[in-house]
Amino acid sequence: MWSEQYENLNAYEKGEFRRLGNYLLSHTYMVRFTYDPSEETTLPNADYNMVMRLFDIFRDYFEVTGWKLTKDDTYGVVALISEYKHNRFRLDRFTTLFLYVCRLIYEENRENENSYHVVKTDTASVVEKMKTLGLLKGGKSNQKERLDAQSALAHFNIIQKMTSFPWSGDGNDILILPSILTIISNQSINAMKAELDEMKLTEDNRDETAEKTAAD
Repeated sequence: MWSEQYENLNAYEKGEFRRLGNYLLSHTYMVRFTYDPSEETTLPNADYNMVMRLFDIFRDYFEVTGWKLTKDDTYGVVALISEYKHNRFRLDRFTTLFLYVCRLIYEENRENENSYHVVKTDTASVVEKMKTLGLLKGGKSNQKERLDAQSALAHFNIIQKMTSFPWSGDGNDILILPSILTIISNQSINAMKAELDEMKLTEDNRDETAEKTAAD
């Protein structure tokens, strides 16, 4: 039982269990390596290592409460997913598309991955690809959309900015983290593309109808 294992922890480990349990409930994903802007280098994530150390206790505890804790030892990702849909965060349309394009960029550059399984890009490259794929309404995006999307994805440890400055809607150097493989699997890419193509077609048809109505 997880409770018996928990009681065998020392005071420090119990404190870390509570802290990291709350962190996972808020952020969903955790990765093995994080980028330190001040050092300009990638470093091991001490929180991830502690979760690995206590993984069995975390997993059994969350299972009782209706959450599934998984790990990917190859890419160094921990994910906590609720079994109940009402506990899942809903991304807005622009953030969903931004995430989708980040996944495409990650896939295109996986062969050039380093040992940390991260892919470097920037805001302008993501937005330009969104534009090329015809995913932007009117071919444009605004600062608030870009800022909100990047902040949301960073909160869930899907991307990370490479500077210590606050997120900017104008542009940031970004690391796409391997957690993106968990939220959008290889099998999901084609399905998502088909769904977005259908969404774009529906919007195009709606615009054409509106133009005809205006002309009449």
